[in-house]
Amino acid sequence: MVRRIDATGHLVTPGLVNTHHHFYQWITRGLATDHNLFNWLVALYPTWARIDEQMVRAAAQGSLAMMARGGVTTAMDHHYVYPVNSGDLSGAIIGAASEMGVRFTLARGSMDRSEKDGGLPPDFAVETTEGALAATEETVKRHHDASFDAMTQVAVAPVPLLHLHRAAPRGAALGRRLGVRMHTHGSETVEEEKFCHELFGMGPTDYFESTGFLGEDVWMAHCVHMNDSDIAAFARTKTGVAHYPSSNARLAAGIARVPDMLAAGVPVGLGVDGTASNESGELHTELRNALLINRLGAHREAALNARQALRLGTHGGAQVLGRADSIGSLEAGKLADFVLWKIDGLGHSTIADPVTAIVFGAAARSRPPSSTAGRSSRTTGCSPSTRTPSRATRARRQRLARIAARA
Repeated sequence: MVRRIDATGHLVTPGLVNTHHHFYQWITRGLATDHNLFNWLVALYPTWARIDEQMVRAAAQGSLAMMARGGVTTAMDHHYVYPVNSGDLSGAIIGAASEMGVRFTLARGSMDRSEKDGGLPPDFAVETTEGALAATEETVKRHHDASFDAMTQVAVAPVPLLHLHRAAPRGAALGRRLGVRMHTHGSETVEEEKFCHELFGMGPTDYFESTGFLGEDVWMAHCVHMNDSDIAAFARTKTGVAHYPSSNARLAAGIARVPDMLAAGVPVGLGVDGTASNESGELHTELRNALLINRLGAHREAALNARQALRLGTHGGAQVLGRADSIGSLEAGKLADFVLWKIDGLGHSTIADPVTAIVFGAAARSRPPSSTAGRSSRTTGCSPSTRTPSRATRARRQRLARIAARA
């Protein structure tokens, strides 16, 4: 069956691919707004440690709807907070993505370093190493689809060094035994670099390589503080990078060396990060921010252009998620994941080049919200992102704001 769409006044692009997110943070947007990473984590963990299945499902619905209406056809969520007796959190997230109709990767995270071990999360909010690895394997076996047109995939994703104790080395072995991708955070702040040297006697990149956590089946979030040797290691091993300039700026983490990574051959895609550090929750605004913020670095106006920024959000993201054979570009034989960007309105009509219009211009909206394999994503009536907040929702926000004020 042939389906014809009138795209007059629109730019057609591949669907955007989000390579990093924390959906649960939707319920703590707008809190701890003047904190660096460490103090931000300290302020918000008391709330995050009490999430449950109902909260996580609602947060996933809001996060997904916000992205889908802005052109995302493939999303991912790095979820690593699994408090005791909190319900089926992974199932809630995957269910929300399935209902929305977006292609999805759950990066099943884990933490095994709690307050008693010198970490930040409360003891009841982390798992044992054995429990986390077993739960991750069960999630892969239950939900991962390795097929060409898969709608749901699962990655093994122990969390950053501040929260890891024993899971990282065994996580790499688990991911390769199961034949799935692996993900975590790395080189986010200068404090992390110092912490890693104190704990392991080496920097984050060397540590991850020593544990098997570099390779073409791995992608790393942040990668802000990378020296030439680190970038060379990522290029040599084909380890991917999830870049999200808005979150890095909000938490004052720094500017990642994206132009140098691309020049070295490192796969780089874009991500939203959690909406507690990027309240917009949108990926298409990251196209513009990636270009502008990287021009503040050493390469200045030569850092990125509009088409390179769009490529980061499409083909680059597909590479990072290991799906460049099926998504990320519009060509024969690939899946019909595409976006129609309306560019004939006030915000874009006087910008001659359409790619420049969606990257440099006002935040564009897609019509329909996005299309995955030719089907529109279902955002109508789904969650806090598309409805006026209820009285209960407003009360919950006020309560969370009071918690943050006391922190």
